[in-house]
Amino acid sequence: MLKERTLTMTPDALDSMITDYHWMVNAIKEMRSEMVIGAKTAQYGIEATLPKAAGGVGDPIMQEAIRRSKNIKRVAAYEKKLLEVQKLVERVNGDREIQVLNWMLDGHSMRWIGKRMGISHTHVQNIKSSIVEQMIE
Repeated sequence: MLKERTLTMTPDALDSMITDYHWMVNAIKEMRSEMVIGAKTAQYGIEATLPKAAGGVGDPIMQEAIRRSKNIKRVAAYEKKLLEVQKLVERVNGDREIQVLNWMLDGHSMRWIGKRMGISHTHVQNIKSSIVEQMIE
């Protein structure tokens, strides 16, 4: 049987991942759409026989392809963080905490959440710290 991995995550790191969740989802969508790279055309004639620059890539299209390919690592890191948060969501108990967490994951600010719930944003911060404690346990 596979053992479930125990997370050694700090409350601050989890708090940051919850706060950044929404923009990471949007960033992954954008970066995935940019990852589609067309095939490079071969050079014919005299251009094919000329010497190429040593060291770096002189072709600006190839440089752009390399830049975009580096996004793969960044996408993987974001996906890992999102999956960790998604695994821990089930640990949250209480209707108020669940609602605050869902709105935070949707990208809403604490002031926005406080207005909708009829409480102060500092109370929302307290609820968020309770959520983090429940997720860490």
